[in-house]
Amino acid sequence: MVKQFLMNLLLAFTWVALTGVLSYSNFLFGFAVGFLLLWLMNRNESDHRYFTRVPKIIGFFLYFLYEMIRANIQVAYDVITPKFFMKPGIVKYPMNAKSDFEINLLSTVISLTPGTLILDVSEDRKVLYIHVMYLRDKDQFIQQIKDGFERRLLEIIR
Repeated sequence: MVKQFLMNLLLAFTWVALTGVLSYSNFLFGFAVGFLLLWLMNRNESDHRYFTRVPKIIGFFLYFLYEMIRANIQVAYDVITPKFFMKPGIVKYPMNAKSDFEINLLSTVISLTPGTLILDVSEDRKVLYIHVMYLRDKDQFIQQIKDGFERRLLEIIR
């Protein structure tokens, strides 16, 4: 998988060198063209992890960006209006993540979105305690994290 990623980067940099335009959009286009070429060349091989993970990583990044913007707008709106809409609460979130890496990555992503903060991990490492700034329904919040961040992260890692 690392070999294919490095080859994809090499193809993207080759594209940038051949076109002579050093920009983010040109590099991303070169990366996409390189990804497509590598996929076409490796269709018959048994290891397709790289070609399934890259779209999932891009999808996760776009989802995280959407959630980050949405949470920032919600917090900014609450700050600039005279009435506070906060309804803080602490949620006991049961995790599907098992390893230290998975738990750490999940808790970091949750804490990066404004309005949420990880307070603690249980001793058995099965529960996260999350402080939520805008908690209207605990079950809906838990389901949103399960279907959003945790599911997407575990699909990439596992």
